[in-house]
Amino acid sequence: MYPYMTLADETEIVHSQIIKEDGKEKVVVHFERPTDDGFDFARCELPEYRWLEKNGYTEEELQKFHQLLYSNAHLIYKYAANGGIQIA
Repeated sequence: MYPYMTLADETEIVHSQIIKEDGKEKVVVHFERPTDDGFDFARCELPEYRWLEKNGYTEEELQKFHQLLYSNAHLIYKYAANGGIQIA
């Protein structure tokens, strides 16, 4: 998994490399936030925007993540193809 960004509430967003399956390319994006008891987490598969797992985040937060993914999917795919964000 490659780091993508950290949100103000300490949610870390990471993504996989490009995964080729059944002739299609997909990327899995993972969200994780520390809590007193462990972590809240959610995992989404692009390009379907299908939630694979979710625990601890509200539906409102998941909607915000969906919007973030929708506006950033092109960058996430670019970074997934290049081995993550390359910072000089």
